[in-house]
Amino acid sequence: MAQYVNLDTLRFLLYEVHHAEKLLQYDRYKDFDLSAFDMLLDSAKSWADQDFYPHYRTMDEQPAYFKDGIVHTHPILKKIFKDAGENGWIGMYIDQKDGGLQLPMTISNAIFHILEAANNHIPGYLGLTSGSAHLITSFGSDFLKKTYVPPMLSGQWAGTMALTEPQAGSSLSDITTSATLLDDGTYSIKGQKIFISGGDHEGADNFIHLTLARIDGAPSGTKGISLFVVPQYKVEADGNTTYNHVKAVADFQKMGQRGYSTVHLVYGEDDICHGYLVGEPNMGLKYMFQMMNGARIDVGLSAVSIATAAYYASLQYAQERPQGRKIQSSGKKDTAEGQTLIINHPDVRRMLLLQKVIIEGGLSLLIECSLYNDLAQCDTNETGHNSQLLLELLTPIAKTYPAEMGRVAVNNGLQVLGGYGYCSDFPLQQYLRDIRIMAIYEGTTGIQSMDLLGRKVPMENGQALQLLLAQMIDTIKKVSIYENLAPYGQLFEQSLNKVQRAIEYLTAYAIQGDYEHYLADATIFMELTSNVVIAHQWLKMALAAKKALQSEDRTQTEQFYKAKIHAMQFYFKYELPKTSAALETLLSSDKLTLIEDENEIIF
Repeated sequence: MAQYVNLDTLRFLLYEVHHAEKLLQYDRYKDFDLSAFDMLLDSAKSWADQDFYPHYRTMDEQPAYFKDGIVHTHPILKKIFKDAGENGWIGMYIDQKDGGLQLPMTISNAIFHILEAANNHIPGYLGLTSGSAHLITSFGSDFLKKTYVPPMLSGQWAGTMALTEPQAGSSLSDITTSATLLDDGTYSIKGQKIFISGGDHEGADNFIHLTLARIDGAPSGTKGISLFVVPQYKVEADGNTTYNHVKAVADFQKMGQRGYSTVHLVYGEDDICHGYLVGEPNMGLKYMFQMMNGARIDVGLSAVSIATAAYYASLQYAQERPQGRKIQSSGKKDTAEGQTLIINHPDVRRMLLLQKVIIEGGLSLLIECSLYNDLAQCDTNETGHNSQLLLELLTPIAKTYPAEMGRVAVNNGLQVLGGYGYCSDFPLQQYLRDIRIMAIYEGTTGIQSMDLLGRKVPMENGQALQLLLAQMIDTIKKVSIYENLAPYGQLFEQSLNKVQRAIEYLTAYAIQGDYEHYLADATIFMELTSNVVIAHQWLKMALAAKKALQSEDRTQTEQFYKAKIHAMQFYFKYELPKTSAALETLLSSDKLTLIEDENEIIF
């Protein structure tokens, strides 16, 4: 079995960098201990080895497709849903009172990292079902909870989130799917949804679509959007199910993630399609944001997991492929000397280290966000409130950095293989196709960037940003006592100043009411801020590694910890300097992408 994930690094991040054990002090997680967490991680790895990894190539070669009214998928999916339901994997973080395991999101996402790295075509089906069930338990009526959640958690039924429409795309204010109140208290749903991940497949017997629609007479824009449970087969009073006239009419054939169905749904074309209102009318987008924000973390996790699998595939190749010779001190190659492994060439090592710092830095950020989610849920004091603010601030970064830089990582992995990387006999080309969608899923990079700069940075008068800056300054103080880490703390402090300079400069436009200029280069601001946030992750990893090296009861080898410090040094040499270029762009007064004269032709 080829390596696709590293449990030692995962445990290092969980326990030595982010100290997930702090969650055990809360009543919500009193039934767990660290040994239980480790047992679950090991079980997930065994499951991934058995049922996920062996099929990731065939799911690409034999993609999901639509024929005769059915979305056909890989046969392993039926077994996956059955096993996931029987072993509690679908309801990992859902409350015990609602049939879940009540596991911390931190551990749940660590488990999903393993599964995603093994086969990124499968976990999305399970994750959407979990998220849909969680949304119903959070905001749905007792009827909806009792009727639809148990079959979802058992793996019999699947869940989806249905937002996007053909004419609206990411602009949810323009959705036109309608909801008309019926005499029985349900609503007649009519419209279309596209790009619905897992919207139909052969792994489940029913599909519970969490659907955004507009009740007749509702206000325009996002203020008039409501949320509905729309089952493919609705449950009647006698317990039997009947077809509810929501159907799949196509499955989009994609560049990557070809084993993960992406469906076009039509509601109420043939007869009445019944929908059940979730919560209050016109509150749908607020409710859906619980699932959307979780999905953004999930997308970041998928991206970093794909890039992780690609890294280990390219690392294995570099350790086995002989080619060329090392350059001698004379500056020449000794042709009489045998070929060396390509991992001994500096440029190959650079590409491998770039992959390593991207995936481990991104994974560290995602674990931190998951931890904030748990603390916000458990802690009713200042810690919980601050954790929620930090989670909201970091979520667009946690989605975007792995999606954008994960693609860079995989691309470098393909380059390590040279011509073979471009061939279908090797997996790198598939990983590159699979990861490309991550910058589009759940809000494009541009949307995430505007969310970061336009909403999250000024949120509560900048309180979330101040909390993050305080944490970063605290890390600088902690590394300053170590001679070999202190210089990196100083470099990091300089990068913090760049973020602050960018915010000060751009805020002046916002104060003047020039919001278009304020947000025009939001994506560049995302690049700058993401770079600094990941540098912070690496500084914390280096600090944890340094402490471990000074301890006699370290859990990993000395080489393991030294490698983490070396990776931090690599990030600070090769990646952190890019903040200077980003800042220079942000501080430029040239308005090259804004429309100042509609008659001017620049394209």
